Amino acid sequence: MTRHVSNIETIVDMNPGEILISVVIPAYNAERWIARTLESVQAQTHSNLEILVVDDGSRDNSAAIVEQFAACDPRIRLIRQPNGGVARARNTGWRQAKSDYIAFVDADDLWTPDKTERQLALLLASAPEVALIYSRYVMIDADDRVSYRWDGPPHDGWVFDTLLSYNFIGNGSAALVTRAALEVADGFDPALRDNNAQGCEDILFYCRVAEHYAFGMVDDYQIGYRQLPDNMSSNLPCMLRSWLMVLDEIRDRHPEKKKQIHGGIARYSRWIVRRAIHHRRFSTLPRLIAMIARQSPRIAATMLFNVAPVTLYEQFIKWRFVKHAPPAPRQRQWR
Repeated sequence: MTRHVSNIETIVDMNPGEILISVVIPAYNAERWIARTLESVQAQTHSNLEILVVDDGSRDNSAAIVEQFAACDPRIRLIRQPNGGVARARNTGWRQAKSDYIAFVDADDLWTPDKTERQLALLLASAPEVALIYSRYVMIDADDRVSYRWDGPPHDGWVFDTLLSYNFIGNGSAALVTRAALEVADGFDPALRDNNAQGCEDILFYCRVAEHYAFGMVDDYQIGYRQLPDNMSSNLPCMLRSWLMVLDEIRDRHPEKKKQIHGGIARYSRWIVRRAIHHRRFSTLPRLIAMIARQSPRIAATMLFNVAPVTLYEQFIKWRFVKHAPPAPRQRQWR
């Protein structure tokens, strides 16, 4: 594994607030959410932004909404391209960006106002070996209510082995990254979508960066990650196939990581089986188990005879409790 240092320019007298950050927003049929996302980007306390919205062949009014925002805010620019998937849209954005500091946010997610300011400060303080900064996230629903907070342990430094176990960054809207890291990783890989295995473009990119650079973390909740029934991550067989393709690529380059990759298969298998049961997608379970068995019969057996029954029992108790419980308090609104 080759370790690089970032080619961040030496900043002596320059005020961090004067540094340009390019924000790339891939958008496909995002008319319901794009205005909220743009408003959260516009509200950044680090105001020296270039905001590039890449319309990925939308068939709704996404582009028209972005044009309305751009007419009032010269920082916003709309880029149109034929539909090619989120990886190609992000690549179009960062390759046209003017800055060496690029942040990505999906067209239905939100940021806290201090997200880019605090991430840039940490990136500048951590140079040159650190090239990617991320923050914690909460999941939000269609009404911006918080439905889940990720409270896992912080991970920073050389995190490649940890990423093979699980995607602790959790989404594609969390990172501020240097152009040097994007170039070393060759951006985001459209091959996953081309092979009907979209969903893990984020973690593949993070792994490629982590092969060469250290990561930093702002230990605060700065991303509102929207979860909807029709999100890409709701297609569980596709997500599993995507993760397995990521690990296949890593295995080819790093055969010495066999143990970590096996752990990554086991942990992801547990997550996806439990998710299928939590969302009552029981018809997908046989397909998921079969896909896992092709990688590891032992892991598949654990999912079938341990994880699935235990999760079903947990959910049965929960559903019975919810059925007879008083109404839950209203969830906290995204700040």
